[in-house]
Amino acid sequence: MVMTVLEEMRIRSLGVIDDAVVELSPGFTAVTGETGAGKTMVVTSLGLLLGGRADPALVRIGAKSAVVEGRVTMDADAPAARRAEEAGAELDDGALLISRTVSAEGRSRAHLGGRAVPMGVLAELADDLVAVHGQTDQQGLLRPARQRKALDRYAGDAVAGPLAAYTAAYRGLRAVVTELDTLTTRARERAQEADLLRFGLDEIAAVEPVAGEDTELAAEAERLGHAEALASAAALAHAALAGNPEDPEAVDATTLVGGAGRALEAVRSHDPALAGLSDRMGEISILLADVAGELAGYADRLDADPLRLAAVEERRAALTTLTRKYGEDIAAVLAWSEESGDRLTELEGDDDRIGELTAEHDRLRSELSVLAQELTDARTGAAALFAEDVTAELASLAMPHARVSFDIRQTESPDERAGVEVGGRSVAYGPHGVDEVELLLAPHPGAQPRPIAKGASGGELSRVMLAVEVVFAGADPVPTYLFDEVDAGVGGKAAVEVGRRLAKLARSAQVVVVTHLPQVAAFADRQLLVEKTVDGSVTRSGVTVLEGEDRVRELSRMLAGQEDSQTARAHAEELLAAARLDA
Repeated sequence: MVMTVLEEMRIRSLGVIDDAVVELSPGFTAVTGETGAGKTMVVTSLGLLLGGRADPALVRIGAKSAVVEGRVTMDADAPAARRAEEAGAELDDGALLISRTVSAEGRSRAHLGGRAVPMGVLAELADDLVAVHGQTDQQGLLRPARQRKALDRYAGDAVAGPLAAYTAAYRGLRAVVTELDTLTTRARERAQEADLLRFGLDEIAAVEPVAGEDTELAAEAERLGHAEALASAAALAHAALAGNPEDPEAVDATTLVGGAGRALEAVRSHDPALAGLSDRMGEISILLADVAGELAGYADRLDADPLRLAAVEERRAALTTLTRKYGEDIAAVLAWSEESGDRLTELEGDDDRIGELTAEHDRLRSELSVLAQELTDARTGAAALFAEDVTAELASLAMPHARVSFDIRQTESPDERAGVEVGGRSVAYGPHGVDEVELLLAPHPGAQPRPIAKGASGGELSRVMLAVEVVFAGADPVPTYLFDEVDAGVGGKAAVEVGRRLAKLARSAQVVVVTHLPQVAAFADRQLLVEKTVDGSVTRSGVTVLEGEDRVRELSRMLAGQEDSQTARAHAEELLAAARLDA
């Protein structure tokens, strides 16, 4: 199986770096250089490759954009490789190419295996590729919330299982509480809404409208309101077509058309053109007879009853009252009635719903109590092991008498209904359980354990944080660890122990350390020197691999500030020799 290794990074126009290539080794790589030389740009560059926030202020003055490219070798079955393939990326001969571009205007682009990808994809890969531990992380670990997360992460499945069950129950309980609050605090508004719905439904039920009725009644009212005019027009039209019995001398259309048809019929055999016209005249005669008949029937059927007209207008007025309140037409009124009936049923069921929710609330609180206790027990067990492992690491970091422990406590809830019962007490609870977790340190025998933020000096704090991170490395391994000056405040023998511990970690993973300590750098398998040119930039030749005499000179500078000091050189050679013996 191929070990996952970050082989190199190319950095262009980022901060003080103009154009440089950082070549990393599979084991322990130390990055050194004078203050301000750009060592932290290595950390910044890696953060960009892992989907970190893009700050346009990092783009080198005069450049249009900054570019960071990385090459990571890995096995095709590695989690990062599988996630990259899901994003459409391809491995190039067993290597995954990652690129991030940040423009001076603030725009950012990411490429993975030759494919443009969202920034979130790089962030997802970060969990499987690199664990970054810097001074910002060190300060973060001083917060109790971060310490709880650290403990949970260390515990693994022992806490993850109960925590997942607890989280699901907690979300269910919060949803029930929210709905209960809505039902109870808005009871008056909901009662008023129900009364208005009942009134509207009763009003509609009293009228009993029928779909399309309003349209039909409007047509009937129009007809009844003009009955005399309609009857007169129908009679006149009928007389014009079929004649008036009271006026035998009058000429009608049927008689005239019939005479024209007979005239054509008599001569149609002499000219085919007239034969066609004769047929059409016959059709006209039939059509006139049909229309005349329908006019006669219409006049007979026409009802000019004023009582019916009054009834129609009264019904229309009742329907108009409904459409004015509940919809633009009767179809809309009926739709409102159906929806309001469903809503009223829901509102009238509030009392039953409140009872159901109250029972569900009590059940979930009881379930939450059980799960919270399981979670506390799991954390307590993991805390003892975590503290034991960190204490053992401190012994390797020149703190043989220091002891680390966890304080896991709960806060009693002043309102019994607002808490959950754990251990016979009502305690406050939240989305992560009922526990407040704090890491304590007793730096020497007889000292009372105190929170690490208060009970540790600067050097001790750095070593405690390093011990915690090294323990994480065993509990939650990733291929590459980047430590950014977490050895700050450490010196002398403790610094040697820090270097030795990092070298030990590098036997199973790639370790990159940005450091100012020669005692740490001496243990590295490879040492990189970052140095500026005269114009204040770091060029391609500004990040070099130190070997032999060059490495001794850099360690001498780190020890005494003088590369040519014979005393410093002797000490540097002694450090390198001691580190080789440890290897």
